[in-house]
Amino acid sequence: MTRLADRRCVPCRGGTPPLGPAQIRPLLALLQGWEIEDHKKLVKSYRFENFVQAVDFVNAITAVAEREGHHPDLYVRWGEVRVYLWTHKIDGLTESDFVMAAKIDRVHASNARRAASPRERAPRAAKAPSRPRARRTTRGRA
Repeated sequence: MTRLADRRCVPCRGGTPPLGPAQIRPLLALLQGWEIEDHKKLVKSYRFENFVQAVDFVNAITAVAEREGHHPDLYVRWGEVRVYLWTHKIDGLTESDFVMAAKIDRVHASNARRAASPRERAPRAAKAPSRPRARRTTRGRA
C-alpha cells in the first residue's frame, strides 16, 4: 500500500457516505498518535517547547493544507497545537482525512529535525528598545 503521506487529498462530493468503523480501523493503524473523536473526527495534539514553535508548526501546516485543498481545524496555545480533521461536507471521515493526517505528521517530523539542528534554531526575541531619558537643562533659568 502506498504511504498515506505520499497520496493526494481528493475533494469530497456531497452525498458521499463517511467511512464506517471497518474502513477506519486499517487507515488509523497507519497513523501514530491519532484518535477518533465522536466517531467522525481525527484528533491529535502536538507538544512544543514554546509558543513560537507551535505557531511555526501551524504556519507549516497551512502550506500543505492549501496545496491539498484540505484544511484542518487548528487549536493553538502555548506549547501545543491540537489538530482536528474531518470532512465537513459529509460530517464524517474520508480517506483524505487520513492522508492529510499523515502529511501533518510528516511536517511535524521535518520541523523537529530542523529544531534539533544547532544551525537553524529560532533567533532569540530582541529586547524592546529602552526609552531615552529626558535631559534636564538649566538653560534659560535664572
